[in-house]
Amino acid sequence: MTLPHNRMTGTLMDRITFHIDVNSAYLSWTALEKLHNGSALDLRTIPAIIGGDMAKRHGVVLAKSIPAKAYGVVTGEPIVNALRKCPSLTLEPPDHDLYNRRSRELMTLLSDFCPDIEQVSVDECYMDYTPIHRQYASPEEAAHLIKDHVREKLGFTVNIGISDRKVLAKMASDFKKPDLVHTLYTHEIQNKLWPLPISSLFMCGHSSVETLHKLEIMTIGDLARADRNVLMAHLKSHGILLWEYANGIDASEVATKQAEAKGIGNSTTLSQDAADKETAHRVLLSLAESVAGRLRSSSQAASMISTEIKYNTFKKISHQTTLLTPTSQTDLIYQTACSLFDEIWDGTPVRLLGIRSSKLVAEGEPVQLSLFDLPVTARSEAAPGKAGTPSSSRKKEQLDQALDAIRKRYGANAIVRGSLLSGRPQKDTLKKQPENDD
Repeated sequence: MTLPHNRMTGTLMDRITFHIDVNSAYLSWTALEKLHNGSALDLRTIPAIIGGDMAKRHGVVLAKSIPAKAYGVVTGEPIVNALRKCPSLTLEPPDHDLYNRRSRELMTLLSDFCPDIEQVSVDECYMDYTPIHRQYASPEEAAHLIKDHVREKLGFTVNIGISDRKVLAKMASDFKKPDLVHTLYTHEIQNKLWPLPISSLFMCGHSSVETLHKLEIMTIGDLARADRNVLMAHLKSHGILLWEYANGIDASEVATKQAEAKGIGNSTTLSQDAADKETAHRVLLSLAESVAGRLRSSSQAASMISTEIKYNTFKKISHQTTLLTPTSQTDLIYQTACSLFDEIWDGTPVRLLGIRSSKLVAEGEPVQLSLFDLPVTARSEAAPGKAGTPSSSRKKEQLDQALDAIRKRYGANAIVRGSLLSGRPQKDTLKKQPENDD
């Protein structure tokens, strides 16, 4: 097994986080819906806003178009103020049912790339890029593929911020818009973050900005170099939080939902179609490690395994099987998934692969033993150490436990199988899906 290294520093790779934010979500989604219903006018191309009561002209701006922004209209201001700035402003009411539907479509699409997603609002989420980093030449390339796929498939645009710190990824996505990818790694904060006005810092609201201005702290860099004791005296613990963010200090991770009500699964859209069994099996090994690790971390075992395939023709097929004994072993889940794949694969190039475990039981819960779980002495045909025997199974459990311990201490990608490092395509491509794809 080999340790993944950062290409620039040569050190163990930090966890990489994407922050994905829909550009003017409410307005974009409303514009698309009106166009779909026959409107000849795209709200995104004219001064327009979402929000408020159209008849009474009150409420606040929930979203604005880029032309409206040019008039100085800002999100959160009273609509009456926005109308003073631009009397010709087009107003549209919010439609939260529409927004929730579009949000679900977005999260479903993003989950095809990586299921490790933390949705923080209807129009934004964090994605843990680290588990899929071996599939792409760089985080930037993966982000551009995701961004372009959202635009081509769903019709609206997103900004993606990339960083080795969650809060920095959030701030990177707020850089120049729309439809762009920005990085803000910790080694970039002095050049990219510190020159910005203090009001640009995440979690720094109007009241905090006023207090910091009185302390002659005008930029994020000023805050990063400020005395922590002074900040504590004026802003309490919030001042320390802002100081940490200004210095790129954030230990939080993407809070993915580890265990689902009925099962734990993982799937991935391949950067290049898999045209042979060996390539597909390597992907299944990576997925099996993820699924098995999540089962173990939630102290559960699976009684059923299913393998999902989406061909490059967008046809989907899946197959499942019930195990003799519930398991959370990586090798057994991998072997089962490969067996299912071999049964259903028809030779068509594969675009997406997935493994799902279900019929979960708590680890340690009494289960019905199979013939192969009996002691070797009770099965004269089984030799010690033979695959499938208790001694072999125990060794695999011990290996899984050792790998879990290493990853828990040194990071999710501190150790990887050598077989997963071979055969990776040099250039990743993503083909546009047909318009009638579901």
